[in-house]
Amino acid sequence: MRSMQPGAAFNPDLLLAPEAAIAAYLAAVRPSTLGQEDVPLAAAFGRILARNAVADGPYPAADRSTMDGFAVRVADGTLPRRITGTIRMGAAPPGPVAAGEAMRIPTGGVLPPGADTVLPIEDADERDGILYPRAEPALRDYITPRGDDMAPGDCVLRSGRRIGAAELSVLATLGQAHVNVFRRPRVAVIPTGDELVDVERTPAAGQVRDSNRWAIAGGLAALGCAVVQLSRAEDETAAIAERIAEGLAAADAVVLTGGSSVGARDQVPAAIDRLGPAGVIVHGLKVKPGKPTVLAAVDGRPVIGLPGNPASALTIFSAIAAPLLRALTGETAARPATVATFAAQPFAGRAGWTWYVPAEFVAGGVRPLALRSAHTSLLARADGYVVVGPEPSRIEAGAPVVLVRYGGMV
Repeated sequence: MRSMQPGAAFNPDLLLAPEAAIAAYLAAVRPSTLGQEDVPLAAAFGRILARNAVADGPYPAADRSTMDGFAVRVADGTLPRRITGTIRMGAAPPGPVAAGEAMRIPTGGVLPPGADTVLPIEDADERDGILYPRAEPALRDYITPRGDDMAPGDCVLRSGRRIGAAELSVLATLGQAHVNVFRRPRVAVIPTGDELVDVERTPAAGQVRDSNRWAIAGGLAALGCAVVQLSRAEDETAAIAERIAEGLAAADAVVLTGGSSVGARDQVPAAIDRLGPAGVIVHGLKVKPGKPTVLAAVDGRPVIGLPGNPASALTIFSAIAAPLLRALTGETAARPATVATFAAQPFAGRAGWTWYVPAEFVAGGVRPLALRSAHTSLLARADGYVVVGPEPSRIEAGAPVVLVRYGGMV
């Protein structure tokens, strides 16, 4: 763990591996959630559950049929039975089933008292109100037992889980019209660079459109953060410090792109260190792309400096920044979006370094794409990245690999 002075050159021997950098940062800053709030069920999609969802009773509340057919008693075997009624969906059975009787039942219908199995409609004939079984019924066939889905007291969803379609279904089943969720962290996005122009402008010589702010905003939204877009900061330490201070006044964390490099114009770390403790915690990672990454905090609020090149910025956001910012969201059950596959061609890195190599699916697995950090379209063309290194620094064709999707979670 170290901080660098502006203009100091990177010393590869002192750079941290990604895992060590993340651990050092979390130990120093300890980012945490920002409180809780209740939201209507209709607004809960994508939010992070802040309170365990516990079953308040048995679900289903009664034995239910899994087939269209007849509710019968096993003891009657294949004997004919008198059909005494029909069970309706959404209603209690009209009465019990006694010996020698049967009752029509739909899929999902409540099993009546006395019945202990369901005879599917295709295994029976019905003539003049009499049921003639064509098969011997078995005990408890085609029945979902009471409480089979959820039993009273079951913790069905744990705090820290992102609410998706399946989770909404559970919460609705449990009658939770309002859901307790963690407050969304507000994250300010600050691009730096004199060469950047707004997307609606035509760049002049030496200029480029500001694409990073939109890529990072998308990544933050996918994490569950509320994005605060701030205007571009000029490549001057004072201007960057002023914009970071503005971001900290409006948000719970700040993400910058650009302004941190291996050369003399290393502005972001100097700007951060002007603003308050803890300042820069990690400056520089033993990775490619994204070596000049900055991990910092001001008065306990994360300030993360991403590289300025588009491919580098989004890769480091996915691999490094997302795990740090997720601590603010409260999500603890995130599942990496990964695909187990094979290397269709060799993947080469550098001994002792971690390389995030963009890759695309081809016949036989994935192959590496040429890593050009300044290319905006590279990651849109890639299906994800393969982590190569620190050891071994090469993955041979045919070897198993894991492809990590950019933006990284499902």
